[in-house]
Amino acid sequence: MSGLPGAGTSPGLGEASDLKFPLGAKFREPLTEARFQRLFGDAEQAPELLAEPRSSRLCRRWRRLASACSGPGAWRLLRARLPPLRWLPHYRWRAWLLGDAVAGVTVGIVHVPQGMAFALLTSVPPVFGLYTSFFPVLIYTLLGTGRHLSTGTFAVLSLMTGSAVERLVPEPLGGNLSGIEREQLDAQRVGSAAALAFGSGALMLGMFALQLGVLSTFLSEPVVKALTSGAALHVLVSQLPSLLGLPLPRQIGCFSLFKTLAAVLTALPRSSPAELTISALSLALLVPVKELNVRFRDKLPTPIPGEIVMVLLASVLCFTSSLDTRYNVQIVGLLPGGFPQPHLPDLAELPRILADSLPIALVTFAVSASLASIYADKYSYTIDSNQELLAHGISNLISSLFSCFPNSATLATTSLLVDAGGNTQLAGLFSCIVVLSVLLWLGPFFYYLPKVRNSGGMGVTGGGGGYILGHWGSQLASSAPKAVLACINISSMRQMFFQMQELPQLWRISRMDFAVWMVTWVAVVILSVDLGLAVGVVFSMMTVVCRTQRVQCLALGLAEGTELYRPLEESHKLLKVPGLCILRYPTPLYFGTRGQFRRILEWHLGLGEGRKETPKLDGPPDAVAEPVRVVVLDCSGITFADAAGAREVVQLARRCRDAGIHLLLAQCNASVLGTLTQAGLLDRVTPEQLFVSVQDAAAHALERLEPTGPKTCTVWV
Repeated sequence: MSGLPGAGTSPGLGEASDLKFPLGAKFREPLTEARFQRLFGDAEQAPELLAEPRSSRLCRRWRRLASACSGPGAWRLLRARLPPLRWLPHYRWRAWLLGDAVAGVTVGIVHVPQGMAFALLTSVPPVFGLYTSFFPVLIYTLLGTGRHLSTGTFAVLSLMTGSAVERLVPEPLGGNLSGIEREQLDAQRVGSAAALAFGSGALMLGMFALQLGVLSTFLSEPVVKALTSGAALHVLVSQLPSLLGLPLPRQIGCFSLFKTLAAVLTALPRSSPAELTISALSLALLVPVKELNVRFRDKLPTPIPGEIVMVLLASVLCFTSSLDTRYNVQIVGLLPGGFPQPHLPDLAELPRILADSLPIALVTFAVSASLASIYADKYSYTIDSNQELLAHGISNLISSLFSCFPNSATLATTSLLVDAGGNTQLAGLFSCIVVLSVLLWLGPFFYYLPKVRNSGGMGVTGGGGGYILGHWGSQLASSAPKAVLACINISSMRQMFFQMQELPQLWRISRMDFAVWMVTWVAVVILSVDLGLAVGVVFSMMTVVCRTQRVQCLALGLAEGTELYRPLEESHKLLKVPGLCILRYPTPLYFGTRGQFRRILEWHLGLGEGRKETPKLDGPPDAVAEPVRVVVLDCSGITFADAAGAREVVQLARRCRDAGIHLLLAQCNASVLGTLTQAGLLDRVTPEQLFVSVQDAAAHALERLEPTGPKTCTVWV
């Protein structure tokens, strides 16, 4: 900076007080925006500081698209859309392979019972949960950017999908269905669930095409955590009839949680002792195992797969004790081997399911993107939110062709994968191998897995409690929830429930975020998951708008012995020059804040009636005791300005000129400066009134206030 024109050394010790000018300081002439651009800007940049022409931006975008059609450009695009091409060449085979294999197998073992359990929340037969635990995991391994993310069945999405399926394909009121009628009902529900996956996947692909990955920034952490915690309570209450062996229909819509609780309390005397015993024993095993895995995660070589142990024990108990015939405990029956034939979901259903597909797509992206970001920050790598949209969109779209229901990243299995030593997406391949083994060879071992009575009131039993499901070729008793699988559903919610432990800390950090958390949670619990999400997002955005409405415009003063300008309210030692007013407006200037901006400036500058109307605004009592001759507006906090805000600044410049006040603007970013210029600011002020910093503007103001005094208009370097 010493090479700037006008640069010099500080005055001697006897020339100025050492409180005003530190020894050895260097000085330069104030820099306006125009002068700064001449010295340091591009040669071709216009001195009028106009925004970049639209034609130039379009040409630059066209050149970028044209470069993508070249060989190197196509390779860069391919590497961007297939992440394994980036991380696989740098894979540390000796250091990471064992951890990925152990983590993948562990997660795959959990996927088997959890997939069947979450299928019950979706109101489809259990085998389709296994399909959803295979195809989406495989696709995300190839397209996802989250190295530690585990995808598959997710309780929140299963609950939302199940509510939509129950509404689209309701069970007949009588509930006494024959085997063929039950098969037709299940086929319709599977088709509706697959159509929901197809619709949500198509919506996410549309969001990817529009590059809407930035929407993940609007789904704040309190909203996502409150959503999952509230949905976990819905899952718990929806499984109470299964735990107690009560043949109750599923409640859907608003207030469904309270309707289910009322129905359970009314029917409590009719609980089934057999299913209640199975549920109690299952929870007595699963809950302690979950606690052991959490408390001894550093000492255990791999987490204990309590879910699969519970499934095997329950199957052995049912087989040896004949619970299906002696106590009418229904069992899963024969799981079909192989995969279903791929077919396109009924496109005629898409208009009906569009309203349900949108919240499912948003929840999928919100949970997956936030979970991926958490682990990316923890392990120091980055994710591409737009690529995540592509990965989950294709995952849901293609898996729907194989009768899968909506899927996303899952909290429980992601945490399990990390605890088991997973390092990259390669763990997903080992997880797929485990699920594939069950689908091809190990399905018969789950034949005697217990389940509860049919929710319609009367199940179709026979042949070990199952019936033939035509083209699926499986023996399944009914689509009602299974007792053991219901316990797995509840135990998998542990991590979501414990998120409420963060509320005291959130209260201490930010009361506004605490309010967002509580409003979202209450809306999810009282209304529904999708409506609760909408309420949470809207309320979160409203808090942002309210914060911009409650900012304080700060009057600045010079700290003695420094070049720093600080708010006058911080210290009485700050220098306040008579006739000079330096203001900082720390919020965006748009249609919602333009009125506040006008009132605050009127009060500080004594323009109009604003001073009399708002006597309690920020600033010391004597801030405007002497008429203001020069005002410096620090625009560093104005991140953007719209047309209404820009016109307000132009009007301020006109009113200041009419009142004899010299207006100086400092530290406007390029976007704000371009908007102000397009609104006609340069018709009211000259380029010499636009400065690169508050220090430069203040130095120029001092020269204007004391033209015959000592040369204090230099700026410290």
